[in-house]
Amino acid sequence: MGTDTVRYSDKDLAEFKELIKEKIQKAQNDLELIRSAYMNDHNNGTEDTSPTFKAFDEGSEVMSKESNSQLAIRQEKFIRDLKNALIRIENKTYGVCRVTGKLINKERLKLVPHATLSIEAKNMQQ
Repeated sequence: MGTDTVRYSDKDLAEFKELIKEKIQKAQNDLELIRSAYMNDHNNGTEDTSPTFKAFDEGSEVMSKESNSQLAIRQEKFIRDLKNALIRIENKTYGVCRVTGKLINKERLKLVPHATLSIEAKNMQQ
């Protein structure tokens, strides 16, 4: 009888909510950085102190506009996924695998807070 109410406790959900909000904040900052780099096209080296771009610069001095816009698109999708996760928290459906209906492992959710599949379900898809 109790099987249809598999979900994380409100306390857990509140923790995940904080985690996701932080991630959204950070993701939005990253998106701003990507966009400003895209706008400036690395004309002024002032942003170079940003650790986010240090990693990018090593491979290529100037990122092509294309890969930059790809990054921005990925980042926007990531933010969307995180916002959807917040909605699932409100609905109390967060952290439940959409295939197996079981709870997604907490550690996985900490790494991938917008996950909607358990590892089990992910493996089934391959």
